[in-house]
Amino acid sequence: MIIIILKIQDNLLEGITLKRTKIIITLLAAFAFTGTLLLGCSANNTKTDATATPSATASPAETTGPQTETESATRDFTDWTGHTVQVPTTPQRVIYHGETTGDLLALGVIPIGTTDITGAVYEDLLPDAVDVGFPIEPEKAMSLNPDLIIFSNADEAQYAQLAKVAPTVTFDTFASLDDRMRTLGDLLNKKQEAEDWIAAHHTATDEMWKKLHENGLKEGETATVLTMYPGKRLFVMAGAGLPQFIYEKNGFKPVTQVAEMIKEGQGFVEISTEVLPEIAGDRLFILTPVTSDARNESNELVNSAIWKKLPAVQAGKVYEFDIMKATSDAKSREWLTQELPKQLLK
Repeated sequence: MIIIILKIQDNLLEGITLKRTKIIITLLAAFAFTGTLLLGCSANNTKTDATATPSATASPAETTGPQTETESATRDFTDWTGHTVQVPTTPQRVIYHGETTGDLLALGVIPIGTTDITGAVYEDLLPDAVDVGFPIEPEKAMSLNPDLIIFSNADEAQYAQLAKVAPTVTFDTFASLDDRMRTLGDLLNKKQEAEDWIAAHHTATDEMWKKLHENGLKEGETATVLTMYPGKRLFVMAGAGLPQFIYEKNGFKPVTQVAEMIKEGQGFVEISTEVLPEIAGDRLFILTPVTSDARNESNELVNSAIWKKLPAVQAGKVYEFDIMKATSDAKSREWLTQELPKQLLK
């Protein structure tokens, strides 16, 4: 059995500046069901049928066809945190513990165990996947008899526990999408599928931005992504998920303050409503919170006098995205490539 450990980088909300520590999307899913959700930065309003990139169909944990006589059953793999692990050449029963489960789905691999995926764009694609808990529960993982576990946490104590269950590999979920897909393609014996997906995704996003520029998006237009956390805590987002997507080379530009956040590696920063006029871009994107309290507080904000005076608001250039859907994994990127033009061109 093999366990892949995905690094859970979690941007803890401490003070005004929130440095990355554990992946935001995982926090969101966890907080959403403990009643203390923040949003970090990311399911399926409706699962997009016409995705931006090809995705193979696979049965649970199926990764390739039958093994050839000359192919070894196992091989060494060096993971994100430096462990050299003997993993199956073609894993069949994969547990994926991290916030980018959609990466596997885009490669045609269906994990048997995951973190909670409620609200994700790919939720309907995993009706039989077992939630192995957050933090992961080794006993539950063992009950699934995995041959590989992918775990997004660099905690050596947790790693040691999981390594007793199955071969375990740590995985950097904060790496770029292309890098993640290539690493998983190598690990899961899906190298060609990974390259095909990357090429198709780049083509789809290039065509999307071209279409948007042909229909009113100006060169150099700025955009700002905001979300509300319970307790009327307003955050400007700069890291993974929607910000990462809209700030691509052909996309929007971040305002000066957000550009500085990106440069310093800050995923998000808490701000006061008083600074909104300084930090609001030509277009505003709101990540809809998960909890009802935060949603109500977000509604209060958009009905406030300071909000209504913002140029983007007065120009009708405000867009809302579900925080659980506008995330960083490959399937969510496919969805965003379809959804962003719908919102901007409606």
